[in-house]
Amino acid sequence: MTALTAPLAALGATVLAILATTGRITLFAADAVSHILRPPFYTRALLIQLVQIGWLSLPVVGLTALFTGGALALQIYAGGARFSAEEVVPSIVAIGMARELGPVLGGLMVAARVASSIAAEIGTMKVTEQIDALVTLSTNPMKYLTVPRILAATLAMPVLVGVGDAIGIMGGYLVGINRLDFNAAAYLRNTVDFLEFWDVGSGLVKGAVFGFLVALMGCYHGMNSGRGAEGVGAATKAAVVSASVLILAANYLLTELFFAA
Repeated sequence: MTALTAPLAALGATVLAILATTGRITLFAADAVSHILRPPFYTRALLIQLVQIGWLSLPVVGLTALFTGGALALQIYAGGARFSAEEVVPSIVAIGMARELGPVLGGLMVAARVASSIAAEIGTMKVTEQIDALVTLSTNPMKYLTVPRILAATLAMPVLVGVGDAIGIMGGYLVGINRLDFNAAAYLRNTVDFLEFWDVGSGLVKGAVFGFLVALMGCYHGMNSGRGAEGVGAATKAAVVSASVLILAANYLLTELFFAA
């Protein structure tokens, strides 16, 4: 191999590795989805994951949305003041939170909390041979470990996004009336008048997709974790990074699909 072809070989190896990983993740996702509608159904495991992923993620999602809504109101007011358009603050805060910031920031916060937790939990089970024990007991690990987490995240994320949207709009409202001297009734009226159903609905659809991606990445990297503490740590890091990148990429694709002219 010459000095000229070595960089090309390295680039080719990287591309092949990316394609191979993409193929493995796609097959893993297809296998997980195929098990969702086939018995047995582990309802108790699903309910536990709904609490772990949904209810226990609410504080961090709510706080993130609250401060984001307040900061967004300040930024829009400062920018709108340059064009004497301060009155657009309520409508832009509501639309921005519902369409973009609510689902994206909520998804990233859940990815940081949930994808890492899932990868660490399943990776530890693999290291300690608990997954092998499930197979010995004729329990499908995909059915028992992966499906409840993916289904719970897909169902819980739209609810978290909806609650986050409401809290974020409330954060903008509090800043608007207390810091920017908006009339409370006028602020609420502008919010309601300009916020349309699909603004909220598109964010909820994004939330479901993001929840699926978060749980998928956590389960995939956990199931494919290396041996030992180092392998579990690497799987946890990879789960968070990959889930975050996929959320941002999926957000662009969904926005292009929903709102492209």
